[in-house]
Amino acid sequence: MTEANRKIVEFIRDEWVVPLNNNSKFAVDHNIDEKTVRRIRDDDTYQIALLTIMRICHGKNITLANFFKMVGI
Repeated sequence: MTEANRKIVEFIRDEWVVPLNNNSKFAVDHNIDEKTVRRIRDDDTYQIALLTIMRICHGKNITLANFFKMVGI
């Protein structure tokens, strides 16, 4: 489970958070707290919640199934 969580967090961080380079904008655009974005970016032990993944997917206009395919899970 930890390995899957790590892949999810790293995918979100590397593909969406870091390139945008604006934690506040990412948080607002995806209806999540900025502290959560900082954790995604900086905390190697962060356990992402399914609700957070769902909100990010909604903000990106993708389904959970497509997200998990993109991540490779």
